[in-house]
Amino acid sequence: MFIDKSMIRKVVTIIPEATIHEARDLLSEHNIRHLPVVGEDDTLLGIITDRDIRSALPSSLLTEAEKEAQEERVAGLRVRDIMTRNVITISPTQTLGDAILLMQKKKVGAFPVVDQSGKLKGIISVRDLMRAFVNVLGLNEPGALLGILVEDKVGQMKQIVDAITEEGVSFGSILVAQHWEEGKRAVFPYLLTGNIARVRRKLEHSGFTLLDPMEWSLDQLPKRQA
Repeated sequence: MFIDKSMIRKVVTIIPEATIHEARDLLSEHNIRHLPVVGEDDTLLGIITDRDIRSALPSSLLTEAEKEAQEERVAGLRVRDIMTRNVITISPTQTLGDAILLMQKKKVGAFPVVDQSGKLKGIISVRDLMRAFVNVLGLNEPGALLGILVEDKVGQMKQIVDAITEEGVSFGSILVAQHWEEGKRAVFPYLLTGNIARVRRKLEHSGFTLLDPMEWSLDQLPKRQA
């Protein structure tokens, strides 16, 4: 799952000489929040966001006289004056996982995608990542999520897959997560069926312990039972 397969290629960009109002209008027209700032050769020079523009525009709390003074100041501002120059970027050959980790670390909502020469090739946002993972995990098809506790050893996944396919049920995806108990893993198959009762009975008969996906948290593992 590489960035260049999920990024937006037709990027809305702006030049550094454009006015703040032109940038605001572009964001509104295209319903986006990030505008890469580029030179004539598509080299990335910076980025400007809706937050940057809101910070530069006059506050609604100002008096009319103060607003007029602020409007005069804003009229002279250009994108280059308020854009972020040290932009956090990502490469087309990096993965979606790389993008998610970087977004979490840097607390940003989008990355310009640039090649080795610094030229803009696309942009990828949280929205694009969500769309990609919905497709990868098969969540756009109706189904049900099952939770299974397994031993962290070879052969466990095959037993689960065999048990489910023997019931004629198709997979949308399978996720594997940590578990608080050493030597254990939590497996979450997303099954393309609304009736998983037979599958549950078969897995329990095979010796597996079933988990409730609704009680699982990606941020905090289930508490150890006393």
